[in-house]
Amino acid sequence: MKPLQPDTLIRNPTGVPIVASVVVNCHARRLWNMVGQFTSFDVFIPALSHIETIGNGIGALRTKFFRDGNRVVEQLNSRDEHAMHMTWTTIYNTLGVARLWAAINVDALGDKCSRVTWTIIAEPVDTTQVGFEQFVQGFANSALDNVRRLLG
Repeated sequence: MKPLQPDTLIRNPTGVPIVASVVVNCHARRLWNMVGQFTSFDVFIPALSHIETIGNGIGALRTKFFRDGNRVVEQLNSRDEHAMHMTWTTIYNTLGVARLWAAINVDALGDKCSRVTWTIIAEPVDTTQVGFEQFVQGFANSALDNVRRLLG
């Protein structure tokens, strides 16, 4: 019998990045303080009822609880407070997403103007699913439009 070898189910997705971006009339640090908090996406995504986290910093896990009963577990891969960007990976979900990697970053466009960009690369469980990219794009667009309403 062959000895067990290291393995993992976590693999980066492949595909075309889905990008959502909005310009907000506020200081970049204020924008980052909203979208750059891994544990607080429920502040700007109304579909979330709450978030529970395990751990702090890189490697922390968050479980996003959706109002419709769905759940998503994600791990924080990187976060740079000074550069205002972070990345994470979905490791479990009930939404039909096989793999998902995401990044969010904030850029200052002036003293009271900034841009948030959310990049997502995702693969559906059902590769024949129609409208998956449009669903992901719509979700990200809606979340960032809400950020602009809350801060703009």
